[in-house]
Amino acid sequence: MLRLNQPAPDFKLPAYQKGIKDDYRDLSLKDFKGKWIILFFYPRDFTFVCPTEIEGFAKMEKEFEKINTQILAASTDSVFSHKAWFERDLKDVGFPIVSDTAHSLTRAYEILKEDSGEAERGTFIIDPEGDLRYVVMSDDNVGRSVEETMRVVKALQTGGLCPVDWAPGEINLKKD
Repeated sequence: MLRLNQPAPDFKLPAYQKGIKDDYRDLSLKDFKGKWIILFFYPRDFTFVCPTEIEGFAKMEKEFEKINTQILAASTDSVFSHKAWFERDLKDVGFPIVSDTAHSLTRAYEILKEDSGEAERGTFIIDPEGDLRYVVMSDDNVGRSVEETMRVVKALQTGGLCPVDWAPGEINLKKD
């Protein structure tokens, strides 16, 4: 069972990534030790809402890099499907796209739709020590907010208490 502030489930799975040798490599969370990680799952390649989110993360990838954060996307499609879709429609995406054809990752993160074999739309933020710090899931018809994901990473990075609608640069709450 997933628990906040506990180790995030690790994995070793193939991923497509534009610009690396042969466009494929095996990845694990340990490859990004010392970085914040945004691991986001989307239901399927070649769909409608998913590319809007993927492009949204791609547009902000440099901003996430500035705050020591690695973006990883994942679905239950194969690396070959990822490559075909990304080379055709998502040419500006540089972050890795993990392939979970055996459903081990989606099961570990408790977001597999057993009846269809696809992932729910889920976002997980993992801290540099490998602990799960944030989880959000949404209906397939509703895309997530990349800006909100950025805000949450920055809030977590403060290490403090962040009130409702906290924004970077604002004061954290005091415990006393």
